[in-house]
Parts: sequence; C-alpha cells; structure tokens
Amino acid sequence: MIDQFLLGLSVVMQPQILMYAFIGVFIGQLIGVLPGIGAITAISLLLPVTFYLDATTSMIILAGIYYGSQYGGSIASILLNLPGTPSSVVTCLEGYPLSQDNRAGLALFVAAFSSFVGGMIGVAILVLAAIPMTLIALRFGAPEYAMLVILGLLAASLIGTGSQLRSFAMVVLGIALGLVGADQTTGYYRFVAMPELADGISLVSLAMGLFGVSEIIRNAANKRPSGPALSIRMRDVIPTRKQARSLVFPILRGSGFGSFFGALPGTGAAIASFMAYAMEKRFSRTPEKFGTGHLPGLAAPESANNAAAQTGFIPTLTLGIPGDAVMALIIGALILNGIIPGPRLMVDQPELFWGVIASFFVGNIILLLINVPLIRLWVLLLRIPYQKLYPVIIVMICVGVYSHRTSVTDVVLTLAFGVLGYLMKNYRFEPAPVLLGFVLGPLLEDNFRRAMLIYRGDFTIFLTRPISAILVTCSVALVVFAIWSSISARRKTVRPPS
Repeated sequence: MIDQFLLGLSVVMQPQILMYAFIGVFIGQLIGVLPGIGAITAISLLLPVTFYLDATTSMIILAGIYYGSQYGGSIASILLNLPGTPSSVVTCLEGYPLSQDNRAGLALFVAAFSSFVGGMIGVAILVLAAIPMTLIALRFGAPEYAMLVILGLLAASLIGTGSQLRSFAMVVLGIALGLVGADQTTGYYRFVAMPELADGISLVSLAMGLFGVSEIIRNAANKRPSGPALSIRMRDVIPTRKQARSLVFPILRGSGFGSFFGALPGTGAAIASFMAYAMEKRFSRTPEKFGTGHLPGLAAPESANNAAAQTGFIPTLTLGIPGDAVMALIIGALILNGIIPGPRLMVDQPELFWGVIASFFVGNIILLLINVPLIRLWVLLLRIPYQKLYPVIIVMICVGVYSHRTSVTDVVLTLAFGVLGYLMKNYRFEPAPVLLGFVLGPLLEDNFRRAMLIYRGDFTIFLTRPISAILVTCSVALVVFAIWSSISARRKTVRPPS
C-alpha cells in the first residue's frame, strides 16, 4: 500500500497535475464560502471541462473541489452564521458565538487546523484500510442502516443546549419536513400542498432559512449598528497551550466518526459532522458550554466532515457505489472518460486510483497553507456595518438557493424558514436537530421499509444480525443513560441544602 501511495505522489507532483490540484481546492474553497452553492453545483458546472482532460486530472480537480468546499463552508458559518455547505451547519453552533465574542480569528484557525488533521487522518485510513473498510461496508444492509439512523436520531436529541425533550421535538419536526414529497417506495405524493413541492423540501432552503435568514432578522430586530471592534493580531489567532490540549481528543474522535461514516454509502460528511458534535457533547465534562462558543465543539465536527470527505471515496472508487449526489457526479465523470469504477479499478488503473488518493494529501497541505494567512482578511469582513451586509447576504442566499434547483418556491420557503428559525430561537428551541431529522428521516423510512419487505415483516431481524444488534444495544444504552442523567440532575436540584 505504501509503495502504491508513493506511486500516486509521483503522479501528483508533476507540475501540471499540481497546478490542477491547486485550482480544484481553491475553487472548492470559494464555492464553500458562498452560502447555498455547494460542491455539487460547482462540479456540475465544471463537468464539461473534464472532457478535455485525462481521467486522472479530471478526478483530481473534481475531488479538490469537493473537499475544498468543506474547508470553505466553515468560513461563512463562523463569520456570518451562514452554513456554506450542509456539513458546516454544525459549525454555526460554536463558530458564530466565538466570532461574536471577538474570537473569530481563533475560531477560523481551529476550524482550518481541525479540518487539516481530519483530512490527513482520512487519507491515512483511505490508504491503509480501503479494502477492509470496503468489506465492512458491504456487510451493512437495510437493517443495519435503519438502526444506525435511529442511533443518530437519538444522539441528535443531545445536540441542544437546553431541554432534551425540546431537542427531540425538533428532531420529529425535521422528520416531518423530510416526508414532504413523493414516497420513495410507492411514488405517491405526501403532504404536497402545491406542485412545486413534489420533489420535497430542499435541504439548502431549510438550512439557509433556519440559520442564515433567521440571524439577519434577529440582528435587524436588535438594531445592531455595526460590526464589533475586532482584534486581528496573529497571536490572538493561535490557541494557547491549554486550549490546544483540550482539542486533541475531540479532533481524534471527530476524525474517527468522519472516517467511519464517510465509508458508508448514503451517509456522508453532513451526518458525520452532526454525529461527531452530538457524541462530543456526551463525552465532554462540561456539556453546558456547548452552544456558547466551545472550541472542542467546533473542532470535532470540522475534523469529522473533512475525514468523511476523504473516506467517502472508498465505496465510490472500490465498489462503484456513490455515497451521495457529489460522488454520483464523480462516478459519472469517470464513466465519461471510459473508466468503470469498481473492485478492478485499483488493479487496472493504479495511477488514477492512487494519484487521486495522493492528491488528497497534497490538497490538504495546500488548503492549510492558503487558509492560515487569509484568516486576518476573513475577519476584516466583520468590520463592515451590519446594515450594509444585510442586502448582500440576502442576495447571496437567494442566488444560492435558486441555483440549487432553479425554483422560486425554494426562495420563498427559505424566507419562511427564516421566520420560523427566528421564532424558534426566541422560544429556546434549537434549530440544529431539525436539520438532522430532515436528513436522516427519509433514510430511516427507506431502509426500514426495505428491511420489512426483504425479511417479510420479521422484526427480529434487527436483533439476529450482529451489527444491527450492536447498534440496537447502543441505542438502548443511550436512552437509559439519558434518562438516568435527567433523573440525577433533577434530584440534585430538589435536594435541600445541608
């Protein structure tokens, strides 16, 4: 494996290939900064360009756009509370409070470094464990995916900084919104009030509304005159030794979650970042700090989404199974170049396979080198008066949402979700669990119904298959632990002082 990786490095280090790798990650970062555009739009627009390039170069530039957008998505999330990509939604929870507390530079540095480490760990796992992880992924059937989603939904109830019951209610709301549109099994329309909703509610509309538009409404209601006075000295950007020590295990845990979920078809970076944040809060000794600008809560999902972006190529390249829409486009680019992805790709096209993997290693280094010097420039954006930022941000949101599906209805829904998000925050309901319920709800329904069809309604299948049984056990343990924690906390509050 090491020899093959060195072969890939020899391919990438060619000046022309290196230039295309830089172009890919740079475009990806710019696309990530623009809210609502996303990697899928950029790759779709650049797909015709790959017709004039060889297969290896095409894959390197498209892959660079994909994981470069993961870096860029955190910038708008931290500075403006606008998730540039779905996987950077969680970054808003800790990154934006840090920028409001005059620590935007520190937040951007931690996000960039966590993304770099997560990406490098993802590359290492991709090199050393591509084949074993492929075999594990092949063991995941409909029962395993259903139980994995249930575990994720239960963990989402722990995301909120307030009541777990409120968080659970928001998860249910997200699931309900995810059911709008055509039934995946029968094709019948559900909760479709107008023809434009036949394809369901757009995730981009929901995310931009709940996080972006709602924040603009909140700031306008508070009549904030201008951006805060900011310190952008480089020494304020670098974490202290104590802060750096507190980030080691969150980054490692986030990278582990991201590497695992990235290798599973149908999950991806967004789910990995939500799960990493929820589990980090559960592992933390100070969970009450989450949601107030807690650095470990920023580092864990950032490392997770970049690790998932790397390992997401495992099922794509080794099995020919796309994990999400972006991976489906990349498979399409391969097929257009006359190459069929699958188990034989590693043997028949070693330079392409290992060249793409080596480009991840080089691309992550390039992204870190161009991100750190630009931190002071990004922070200067916050000095612009809020009144001048509002129209620009609204236009960016509307353009991003409209370009996703070219639908005016999506733009209207974004504004409606903005009002809903504003009301939710006023009444202390967290919007983040809504997003996870929206993403995971249809996945749970699809896999649960498929499991029931395959095994003829036998519910014991969830307990007789080993991986599914382990996930059931983890879900039950999580519920029991949450109930026990709630009872213990209530006893402490009613216990009379001695």
